[in-house]
Amino acid sequence: MNFPSQLRYTKDHEWVLLEGNTAKVGITEFAQRELGDIVFVDITTTGKTLGAEEIFGTVEAVKTVSDLFLPVAGTVGAVNPRLENSPELVNTDPYGEGWMVTIEVSNAADVDGLLTADAYQALIGE
Repeated sequence: MNFPSQLRYTKDHEWVLLEGNTAKVGITEFAQRELGDIVFVDITTTGKTLGAEEIFGTVEAVKTVSDLFLPVAGTVGAVNPRLENSPELVNTDPYGEGWMVTIEVSNAADVDGLLTADAYQALIGE
């Protein structure tokens, strides 16, 4: 499995890419493999300010629905518009075209407290 070193990770299997005060968020390759084929992504929190680990949406796979947790506190900005018609991008390109939301991060230093790629791999036993 692939765990890009420039990303930070959560124990709930989300990833974060911080660019200035804006972060792009998605789920990890491990998470999408565990879920199976993604058929729908439901995010209705655009414009809302949420705390770290609050639910910002759900992802639906063939056999299950899973909550999505915000990695750090911030305001949910854009939702990936491509996921509406192509939710399978989460499976085929979880770190690229399958990103889910951008957030305006309340405190960029909070991202430093998330897991590194090595720590995340250790967490999941890879």
